[in-house]
Formats: sequence, C-alpha cells, structure tokens
Amino acid sequence: MQTLTVDLAERSYPIHIGAQLLAQPELLLPHLAIKQAVVVTNTTVGPLYLESLSAGLRAMGVTVIPVILPDGEAYKNGDTLNSIYTALLQNRCERKTTLIALGGGVIGDITGFAAATFMRGVPFIQVPTTLLSQVDSSVGGKTGINHPLGKNMIGAFYQPKVVLADTATLNTLPDRELSAGLAEVIKYGLIGDLPFFEWLEMNVDKLLTRDPEALAYAIRRSCEDKAAVVAADETESGRRALLNLGHTFGHAIETGMGYGNWLHGEAVAAGSMLAADLSRRMGYLDDATVARIGRLFQRAKLPCTAPDLGCESYLDMMGIDKKVENGKIRFVLLKSLGEAFLTGDVPPELLRQTLTERMQHG
Repeated sequence: MQTLTVDLAERSYPIHIGAQLLAQPELLLPHLAIKQAVVVTNTTVGPLYLESLSAGLRAMGVTVIPVILPDGEAYKNGDTLNSIYTALLQNRCERKTTLIALGGGVIGDITGFAAATFMRGVPFIQVPTTLLSQVDSSVGGKTGINHPLGKNMIGAFYQPKVVLADTATLNTLPDRELSAGLAEVIKYGLIGDLPFFEWLEMNVDKLLTRDPEALAYAIRRSCEDKAAVVAADETESGRRALLNLGHTFGHAIETGMGYGNWLHGEAVAAGSMLAADLSRRMGYLDDATVARIGRLFQRAKLPCTAPDLGCESYLDMMGIDKKVENGKIRFVLLKSLGEAFLTGDVPPELLRQTLTERMQHG
C-alpha cells in the first residue's frame, strides 16, 4: 500500500492506494466519528463489493446501513439524491454518521453532495472502484449532481475524510470503463506533467492489459498531480481550473448526447482533442503535436472526434459552464505539451472552425 496526503491544513486527508484494501476495513475505522456508516453504492458495484466491505466493518462493531442506487450517469440527479436523504432520515442517522461512497464517479459525486448537505454536513469517505474515480473524481472534494441543462452545475466543495483506492477492483471493470479512466490519466500529462505523458506513451498498452505495476504507478502519479493542485487551489479560483482540460467541450457532449450515452472519460478525450485543435489554430501547438496527442488517445481506445451536435448547440451548452466569467466562455488550452493555461480570449471564428471541422459527420 502507498499513502499520499492531500494537504489542506486541518482538513488534510490520506489517499491509500493498493490491492485488496477493501479487506482492510481497519483503514477506515479511525475516520468514523461514531460506529455507524451508510454505504452508498449501485446495482453494479453492490453485488461485487458491498458485502465484503460491510462484513469487515461489522466485525469491528460498526452498524452498516446499505443504500443501493441505480447505476449510471442518468441517475445523478435530484430524485436520486432525495432517495439518499430519505434513507438517512428513515434510519435516524446523526451528524456523526459517516457516508461511504462505494463505486465510481457518479456514486462518489452524489454521495459527497448528500454528505455536504444532510444536516448541513456529515462526514464521508471515498472508496472508488473505477479507474476514473481513483485517479480523479474521488480526490479533491468536488461533489454534485447534474441538471438537464448542464452537468455538475449543482454541487459543493466538500472534502472526504479518507480515500481508499483498491486497485484490485479494476479487475472487474469493463474495458470501456477502463479506457474512460485513461482519459483523465492522460489529462494530467497534458496539463502539467510532460514526463508522465511520455511515460504513458510507452506504457499505455500495459495499462490496457491491466498490468498491476503500471496501473499502480499511473494511479499514484495522477493522485500526486491532483493533490498538489488541490492543495494550492481548493475551490478552483485559479490553477485548479486547469484540471478541466477538455471538460467544457466534454460536458457539452455529455449533456447534448444525453447523460450516460457517452462516458465522462470518452467526452473528455474528444473535448481534449477539440482543445488541442483550438490551441493549434491560436498558434500554440503545431500539427505534429496535435497528432501526437490524438495517437495516445486512440491507443487508449478513446474517441478523438466529437459527435455532431451542431455548432450552435455546442456554443449554447458551453455557455452554461462553471468557468463562464462576465459572459465569456473560458477554455483550458495548451501552450505546449505539459503546459496548460486558462483563457476567455478565444476568437469566435477559430472556435467555430474547431467545432465545425472536428465534429463527426454522418
């Protein structure tokens, strides 16, 4: 097991990374204020891991209340959130009851938001079971739900007490979900870690075949990169916004296609390619660099072209984005490989060219 720390003064917390950590519930016990926990999971992850985690906690005297949600991005909404509140109230949960998110990014986001808002804040723990959630969404305290008009537009910054990333859970992850997680891994290399990007170019095939050492390294390096950014800018007032490379475009794809039809990582990959193309048109990247980025996404079995939603639809949906400031859409772009920046000064004609020419037609 390897342990990293997200340094947020009195709210600092550890990230434990390793195989078979679900069999070590003693790692969670110090972070429970009382011996009562609500484990929120879904219909896919629950049958695989809920009983083993619950049994371990019960063996240490913890009362475990399971909440099983439907699986999928389409259910990351207010109705599902209310079902968590109902379970908490029906079971007479208290302010010191800990919520444990057992699942991927959707479970982590919605459980974290429930924890942030139930009784104005109860403790929660992240137990991510997908690559995407282990390298990205479980770290940093972003929680929330989707709205029909925009992804993640309702939420809160609310940090977990601990993150327990059991790499063995990736053995049951579908290939498509594994690739989706690699989009966020590649993102870290693109925005600020060129040596990691180069490592990924040499090792992406090992990651796809689930080589344990390669996966452990990629997860640790991604978490290190994110933890450093979060410690410097917890509430995304500056540098943390760079973690959203590809997300302004990507969230529009997810919203426009209907939540769940494109996985988040797939939309981020296509969105990152749009960002790279726009960076090229603005004079920052050359053709060879854009092609190099595309090759890595392709090797990771991720889409490099965006769905044809229509240029105006993209512009309209991107106008409902958390990075909009003074009416301007701000984009995370690339000055070079490993160097990202945030700007609202994007020539509209270049943005339209990128959208028009990189959409998948037919």
